[in-house]
Amino acid sequence: MAKKSTTKKSPVKKATTKNLLTNASLAFMERYLNNAAPTGFESSGQKIWLDYIKPYIDDHIVDNYGTAVGVINPSAKYKVVIEAHADEISWFVHYITKEGFIYVRRNGGSDHMIAPSKRVNIHTDKGIVRAVFGWPAIHVRKPGAEPTPSLDNIFLDCGCDSKEEVEKLGVHVGCVITFEDEFMVLNKKHYVGRALDNRMGGFMIAEVARLLKENKVKLPFGLYVTNSVQEEVGLRGAEMIVERIKPDLAIVTDVTHDTQTPLMNKIQSGDVACGKGPVLSYGPAVHNTLLKHIVTTAEKEKIAFQRAAVSRATGTDTDAFAYGAAGVPSALISLPLRYMHTTVESVHKHDVENVIRLIYASVKALKSGQDMRYFK
Repeated sequence: MAKKSTTKKSPVKKATTKNLLTNASLAFMERYLNNAAPTGFESSGQKIWLDYIKPYIDDHIVDNYGTAVGVINPSAKYKVVIEAHADEISWFVHYITKEGFIYVRRNGGSDHMIAPSKRVNIHTDKGIVRAVFGWPAIHVRKPGAEPTPSLDNIFLDCGCDSKEEVEKLGVHVGCVITFEDEFMVLNKKHYVGRALDNRMGGFMIAEVARLLKENKVKLPFGLYVTNSVQEEVGLRGAEMIVERIKPDLAIVTDVTHDTQTPLMNKIQSGDVACGKGPVLSYGPAVHNTLLKHIVTTAEKEKIAFQRAAVSRATGTDTDAFAYGAAGVPSALISLPLRYMHTTVESVHKHDVENVIRLIYASVKALKSGQDMRYFK
């Protein structure tokens, strides 16, 4: 998830909207988005992702905590990473009352405000146990003194009357919980669902691998298509994999806030809009030379883009790559997204396609041993 930013739009350019996604691509996207892969429990999603990209890569790596990497030209000395993160926010079972109600703890930045009345899946060794976040009916709430959802008062009801009955279902402290909501399309142009942050990024880098293979692009360097785990709890998967790969440069993709909807503050969060192209970030972790390469590529390819200024950190895996392995020139290409960390995260399909195009074109335009010195 990208941190709040102020933005300056690029000069107006016509967006590239020609469809590049196949029916197989879209089927993979929907299956991948609907699969539950909470932070620390990403294995099922990583298997889906790897199965899809295997025809387009030469080798793959899976590290001890589940970060998956598809490698093109594994013998090359010069290494380029394109990266996204695979995990979604979720909850943990934290406390089970004697009456059988379940209190929760966050796993990542889960939003307590959206929880009441949501349906969830509790993941147990015996399989999925369905439950709901309960909430008092409007009839019994006192006007002027209505409760506000918080970690102290949201709770799960799985239809049991005692702690013992809950435990017989296989539910115990530490079981992970995900929302049930699935993928849909609004008005034929907006993809909606939970965990678009940032499984949509994993989809986009997989599509880059597909396009390179299908277009028979011969890269003069090794390309490491990296789907990292545990971003939502502190960029942990990226911190580990950067030390293993030790790349020469990295292009990271994640989501950032669309600020056009009600209740958004553009002075605080910038002026970013779904449908107006990828967002390129400026900030200390973003390497100026690599960023200039991406901007030049976007202008050459006539891909519309937006600009954002971040503060001390991007809040994404860009930071882990930039400051890991003795410093890796890194840049961030973000996908505008509405309603972050809810079950109705929403992105524009043209932005998805243009992020893919921009990463693809930026990678194609790189040279082996590309000079990324900060100054010469």
